[in-house]
Amino acid sequence: MKITLGWLKEHLDTTADAATVAERLTAIGLEVEGVTDRAAALAPFTVAHVERCDRHPDADKLSVCLVDTGKGKVQVVCGAPNARAGMKGVFAPAGTTIPATGLLIKATKIRGVESNGMLCSEREMGLSDEHTGIIELPFDAKVGTPFAAVMGLDDPVIDINVTPNRQDCLGVHGIARDLAAAGLGQLKPRPVAAVPGAFKSPLEVRLIAGGEPSPCPYFVGRYVRGIKNGPSPRWLQDRLKAIGLRPISALVDITNLFTFDRARPLHVFDADTVAGGIHVRLSRSGESLLALDGRTYTLDDSVTVIADDDGPLALGGIIGGEASGCTEATRNVFIEAALFDPKRTAATGRRYGIESDARYRFERGVDPEAVVLGMEAATRLVLELCGGEASELVIAGSPPEWRRAVAFRPSRVPHLAGLAIGEDESARILGQLGFGVDRKATPWSVAVPSWRRDIDGEADLVEEVARIKGFDAIPSVALTKTTTVTRPAWSAEQLRSPRAKRALAERGLMECVTWSFLPAGQAKLFGGGAGLLTLVNPISADLTTMRPSILPNLLAAAGRNAARGAADVALFEVGPQYADDSPQGQATVAAGIRVGASGPRHWAEKPRPVDAFDAKADALAVLAELGVPADRLQVTSSGAAWYHPGRSGNLSLGPKPVLAWFGEVHPRILHAMDVKGPAVGFEVYLDRLPKGRTKTSRSRGALRASDLQAVERDFAFVVGEHVSAQDIARAARSADKALIDDVRVFDVFAGQALGSGQKSVAITVRLQPAAQTLTEAEIAAVAKRVVDAVTKATGGTLRS
Repeated sequence: MKITLGWLKEHLDTTADAATVAERLTAIGLEVEGVTDRAAALAPFTVAHVERCDRHPDADKLSVCLVDTGKGKVQVVCGAPNARAGMKGVFAPAGTTIPATGLLIKATKIRGVESNGMLCSEREMGLSDEHTGIIELPFDAKVGTPFAAVMGLDDPVIDINVTPNRQDCLGVHGIARDLAAAGLGQLKPRPVAAVPGAFKSPLEVRLIAGGEPSPCPYFVGRYVRGIKNGPSPRWLQDRLKAIGLRPISALVDITNLFTFDRARPLHVFDADTVAGGIHVRLSRSGESLLALDGRTYTLDDSVTVIADDDGPLALGGIIGGEASGCTEATRNVFIEAALFDPKRTAATGRRYGIESDARYRFERGVDPEAVVLGMEAATRLVLELCGGEASELVIAGSPPEWRRAVAFRPSRVPHLAGLAIGEDESARILGQLGFGVDRKATPWSVAVPSWRRDIDGEADLVEEVARIKGFDAIPSVALTKTTTVTRPAWSAEQLRSPRAKRALAERGLMECVTWSFLPAGQAKLFGGGAGLLTLVNPISADLTTMRPSILPNLLAAAGRNAARGAADVALFEVGPQYADDSPQGQATVAAGIRVGASGPRHWAEKPRPVDAFDAKADALAVLAELGVPADRLQVTSSGAAWYHPGRSGNLSLGPKPVLAWFGEVHPRILHAMDVKGPAVGFEVYLDRLPKGRTKTSRSRGALRASDLQAVERDFAFVVGEHVSAQDIARAARSADKALIDDVRVFDVFAGQALGSGQKSVAITVRLQPAAQTLTEAEIAAVAKRVVDAVTKATGGTLRS
């Protein structure tokens, strides 16, 4: 929202400069993004008088001018056809940079004639596209004075970031009201007298119901005949140019003026193009409108349109149509001021990608009491600038009920805001903001003004008082110090996410933070895409579904990295994923992927393609960090549907739920997501871990080392091909839990020599005595128990 300081002072009686206004606006919650002093950039350009203008001796289209700059007289070669003796123009001395082109003006010779500066056109000054001639200033402009002051360009522009809840400050008057309440001046009254109607409007308006809420509950129109539409006056053009709008014509410029002056969008139709009457209704599927932006929109059945008997004339609250637009030939107009449903207006604008100042205000809510007032004020300005005769008002519908009162206790201000403010001051602030305060009631009854749709309860009123008083007035209060040691603020469950992140980062994976939603097609690849998880209002057309897994977002990130030359990546994310729309359907998961090779090329070791065991190691690292006993984990060779069958598995503790999935990503998934493999992934479900586990791999206590020699013995067992290595290792470890320190698998062999359906699994058993050195008899006894335990558990035999 851009305004100028001079425009603001038409509504606010103040002597404050732009810097003071900007500081106070930010302090009361209207953050100023910047203040532009256009006069500073135009300071080198001054008013000059052309005393003599002669033809160039060597060029028919050039003139040699003697220019009085106020500091002296210089010779300037000029190519403008309107250059002549006696005129006053804009002079740029040598050493000046032209704003629009960046050209540095130098003293030079043009066709053999010296030129010491330049007489400028509007395009060169960045004021318009006009460049057929140089700027002609009023004859009474004083020579040597800054050009910006003469042209009214010395008015600072203030750019304000208005939050969505402050729709009342999308007009200069609303901003002035806040500043007046903050003590920066007095709000000027802007009474609007009704314009008497000279005749009955030949155009009638009919509101056609379109469901609840009504697409247009209130419409006020007025017919004005005999107008003359042309360029708007200089003051209006300058005002619009200052805030970045292009002047078009008097009628269009008037509607733009009220949009920014009073946050009251208006529209003007060429009445002679309207067939029959005005109908405000919902569109019919297949109808189309050639809009003022030059685009043709084909409509569905949900758009609010202002139509005549032949079809749509405008998209209500968004944009007008080209066919009913006003031109210089327009003689009769129909002015529209209305209220449109904010939600439908916003949805229509998003659906068709239309950004307009009217939509920006209607979707946030327009003051319902400003409809008639806006019409009367606009009518007066139209009659003043374009002439004509106004009809009686045409009114259809009625403003929605907005009156409401909020109970307010002044004592809540210090409790909620930390500010000690007296009752009189609270009443003054609310009163100057437009609230009606009944102090006789207990608690106070505060009537909310029509332009404040954001006020719902007592806390909102406390905020209003506090922000106007100044948040910087809230005293700083130190926290109470304590001499006791408090309990940890985070529970073991809350610590799982940061600990999982640390464990994965230590393994060389890079953390990602991705959206919690993704394209519907990708969701279906990972078991999602249910209708209940489809977003009603997605932030993007391709991010429509809550993610059923984190892996697709990570794979998409890997694909983007590969497209930029980083083919080998290792990524992880810890966050939520969604099985359904219930609280139980949301799970916190530590997920990761590895794509490509295990590492960069190296002279000592050739990198290998990543495989399922890399993903398994990552999952085990997370579980070990979170205190899950790795030696008790069961590995099952079955994975989710998005993993490669036979190259994936899951980790669990007995019959309890799966704690983690891991494995190679299915080639079908990689092809669908356009990711070049190999790619492996894992998913650790942090919510499924056993409760109350606080010990991690970092909190085992001191290592108890023995000074006695450890003994290792190797065993090879012939077992059925269905027997897993973990069953063999678990059975061997159970043979003597006191002496057996570790069991590792070091070889797996299958061949014809073993017979069909058989394999050989070789293990190393490490014995670590604690009290005395083991004898051969004791070692043999343990070895026998190992063989017996494995044979009993798996049915295998010791390979000879």
